Amino acid sequence: MVQLIAYQSKDQGAAFVAEHIAEKINEFQPTESKPFVLGLPTGSSPEPVYKHLVELYNDKKVSFKNVVTFNMDEYCGLEPSNDQSYHYFMYKNLFNHIDIQEKNIHILNGLADDFEKECQSYQEEIAKYAPFQIFMGGVGAKGHIAFNEVGSARDSQTRKVELEESTINANSRFFNDDLSKVPRYALSVGISTVLDNSKEVITLVFGSSKAQILNKTLNSPISSDIPSTFLRDHKNSLIVCDSEACAELPESAVEISKL
Repeated sequence: MVQLIAYQSKDQGAAFVAEHIAEKINEFQPTESKPFVLGLPTGSSPEPVYKHLVELYNDKKVSFKNVVTFNMDEYCGLEPSNDQSYHYFMYKNLFNHIDIQEKNIHILNGLADDFEKECQSYQEEIAKYAPFQIFMGGVGAKGHIAFNEVGSARDSQTRKVELEESTINANSRFFNDDLSKVPRYALSVGISTVLDNSKEVITLVFGSSKAQILNKTLNSPISSDIPSTFLRDHKNSLIVCDSEACAELPESAVEISKL
């Protein structure tokens, strides 16, 4: 089951998600022995969410001291200091600006000597902390969740994946449009990793370029052909979008919310 909440703008949607996460953390009242567990994505969709979370932290409306985070994915072969690595992205946009403890941050190691062992260890670490209170993610143009490309199985877990050309082309904008610089492989949590270990899944869908896939996510048959359709297989799945992303949905199915 999926609940859809639409806002007029991306920033309004992002503000709602940030406030929702802060509210859930505060309600949970996390401690060192009972941390709040949060799954996190990278990319342009969550950037404004992180901006609002930092603002809420600066306003002393939320603390991340006892929050444990797991990121969805990481490119293979990029140093953490590379400004296109997801490690770099997370510290730049969130971790450097809040009171999260370093030991509570989990990001896949794209430089691991043994990727299979790295993915297995990550999956085992998730199992120690599960369930996630919230797992936030985005959706790609063809419906990929994290780097679970077309064809990914519902029971998939953390693993090394080969990126599709469409994903490489879409991500080339972050590499000065130089396709040769975009990594061909990544480490990614699986669809099962997200859906079967989370009490709530929040998916961010912003912009006109996501209008077609949002319509397919909600209305196409649930299958590996469109991995994002598996979001409908979760009992507490929330999609937050903006008006542009709703362009291909029936008007009767969308009510634009206002903060």
